[in-house]
Amino acid sequence: MSKIKTAFFCSNCGYESAKWLGKCPGCEQWNTFVEELITKDNKSADMDWKKFASDKKDIKTISISEVVSGEEKRIVSADAELNRVLGGGIVAGSLVLVAGEPGIGKSTLFLQNGLMLKDIITLYISGEESEQQIKMRADRLKIQNDKFYLLTETSTQVIFQEIKKLKPQLVIVDSIQTLQSPYIESSQGSVSQIRECAAEFQRYAKETNTPVFLIGHITKDGNIAGPKILEHMVDTVLQFEGDRHYAYRILRTLKNRFGSASELGIYEMSDEGMRAVSNPSEILITQKEDQLSGVAIAATIEGMRPMLIEVQALVTQSVYGTPQRTVSGFDLRRLQLLLAVLEKRGGFHFGVKDVFLNIAGGLKVEDPSIDLAVLCALLSSYEDISLPQHTCFAGEVGLSGEIRAVNRIEQRIAEAEKLGFEKILVSKYNQKGLKNQKFNIEVLSMGRVDEVYRYLFS
Repeated sequence: MSKIKTAFFCSNCGYESAKWLGKCPGCEQWNTFVEELITKDNKSADMDWKKFASDKKDIKTISISEVVSGEEKRIVSADAELNRVLGGGIVAGSLVLVAGEPGIGKSTLFLQNGLMLKDIITLYISGEESEQQIKMRADRLKIQNDKFYLLTETSTQVIFQEIKKLKPQLVIVDSIQTLQSPYIESSQGSVSQIRECAAEFQRYAKETNTPVFLIGHITKDGNIAGPKILEHMVDTVLQFEGDRHYAYRILRTLKNRFGSASELGIYEMSDEGMRAVSNPSEILITQKEDQLSGVAIAATIEGMRPMLIEVQALVTQSVYGTPQRTVSGFDLRRLQLLLAVLEKRGGFHFGVKDVFLNIAGGLKVEDPSIDLAVLCALLSSYEDISLPQHTCFAGEVGLSGEIRAVNRIEQRIAEAEKLGFEKILVSKYNQKGLKNQKFNIEVLSMGRVDEVYRYLFS
């Protein structure tokens, strides 16, 4: 029998130590080390994938000039939103980690995508649900696929034996936290188990050129459960987010070795699964008849996609000693910065007002180009005067009150024009790239916040 030994792992970053440490040398967090059982004998864990792999690789050192460059082989799924966030499709041999809150729809989305890939053999491995539960969800999706196979198992040894028999072209694991390697003695979901199971699937994906999706859990803090090294091991990290009270879900790219790391896809939850939303601007702008104060439309860009979103602001007299600052979908510090600009450069007394800000639709936006729309929504609510209809905004606001230029302004203007807006207000420093452009929308350029105020409210 092999000698069993214990080791200490940091539950935050996965750092391994032979003895207990109060402070982790890797992430410098206190009291994060837990003791786990591991084994020395790992010979059985070495899977031989050479016979399985179609492209055999000779291991040798070569010059970079000898490497033949070419595009990655991709599997184009029927889901245009998933193709977008992955950079154009599923790359052969890639390892993709998908994380999200419980009940958000991760399993439904990838079961649906697996069923829609009717030309390739797909293996769906579930450690959480039975075959009957998965079949019930598949019946609700109303998609038939004879090349879609199920395996309800948690032992990686059994899983890889079945994989060798089936030889799938795509593997979906739901979820990585439920798997258990027989070569590690610790319990399911522990740091060493997650790291070992992910390492086994990483080796399988790379040596057989088979794409693997790992569905993962998140902690109550919103971080991906398991060691931080899990995110470094995979090629792509996707975050599936959204509010249960909203029908819309957002698939956001956090890391991507094969494409942009700032893409997002939008889905609508329905009775028949996840429906891809091709034009999110229409659902993010409220169709209203009455002119209301405190509402501004911002032209933003997420990844490669231009979108128009609705910014809602409410400014009221404070009845408490300390004014409130409440935001939803926007950075609180950024709001405080914009309020300070209005106090200093415009003379508006927001210091005695409660300020509430909301990005409609449950979106979280980090693009600084919505500064101008936020500022105009605040002024509109402050003056209790509605903004001109069919007008949108795109501009970053600086500390001295100037309106700064934003990138890819042509795409923002084209999106506003497509949705029927008549005017768009941008920075005058963006005019250099617009001289030879012709749009059917009126482009207003201004350089300072006080100019915007005089135009809108004088």
